[in-house]
Amino acid sequence: MRVAVVDLGTNSTRLLVADVEADGAIAERDRRTEVTGLGRGVDATGALAPEAVDRVVGVLREYREAIDAHGAQRTVAVLTSAVRDASNGAEFARRVRDDFGLDARTIGGEEEARLTFLGATSERPAGAPVPVVVIDIGGGSTEYVVGDEDGLRFHASTQSGAVRQTERHLRSDPPAPGELASLRREVRAIIEDAVPADVRRRTRAAIAVAGTATSLAAIDQKLDPYEADRVHGYALSLDRAAQHLDALARMTDAERRRVPGLLPARAPTIVAGAAHLVEALAAFSLEFAEVSEHDILRGAALEAVHRPA
Repeated sequence: MRVAVVDLGTNSTRLLVADVEADGAIAERDRRTEVTGLGRGVDATGALAPEAVDRVVGVLREYREAIDAHGAQRTVAVLTSAVRDASNGAEFARRVRDDFGLDARTIGGEEEARLTFLGATSERPAGAPVPVVVIDIGGGSTEYVVGDEDGLRFHASTQSGAVRQTERHLRSDPPAPGELASLRREVRAIIEDAVPADVRRRTRAAIAVAGTATSLAAIDQKLDPYEADRVHGYALSLDRAAQHLDALARMTDAERRRVPGLLPARAPTIVAGAAHLVEALAAFSLEFAEVSEHDILRGAALEAVHRPA
């Protein structure tokens, strides 16, 4: 079955069109990402801004054309942190359904964690270290999902993300050392509060998904242009992630926009995103994370073939 999935996140709007077989095999036909900033300001105002909604709507028009061109038989849209936190989120979800004909669902943190784990581990080889934590750093939330060969064992969806913590802490350009220290303390405390020490202690491996992780993998390899095949499966060490965090935090926004491997639109939030990954790996006492291109998009695509039309 040909499936199209749109992920309407806090920071980016993404599309995956893929052929999904009954046995779970997936052949990607189209994948697109646009940084749209749907959730900018939601932490402070509690609502989606009209200009942010307009940006997303413009991208959805393009995605709808691509979906039709590919002849997708099933179309799904997952709406996450920004929409579920916003007072006008339900209204926006209705617009996505009515104007673009997408099966749009605003999903909770538990569902987001389950779909992310399904996508990230769908092609993991037998015998790989377990338990494994999937770290999904979003714009408004970050999910920590721990599982083994028998499936998901623990998950926590936190109100902490690259956009949310940037808006809370980083007001200088480049960020003042005290601002970054405050951000890192908050992220560290959130992780330690959300994920019990015994769960962190037992975890043996990490898979990092979404834009922060893939950007850091591309930066570490100086990929310009971006090459998904070289990012997927890349082992990014805690030491290298910490080095990139320090370097990016010393740059202005304009300087970060010129960093090879970093999409310019991610420059405003990459420092907070990198801080989340560094603090997460440190909290789980892990030396590196496997960066994956497979995430909630893939998980939603796999599930879509089993949902009623």
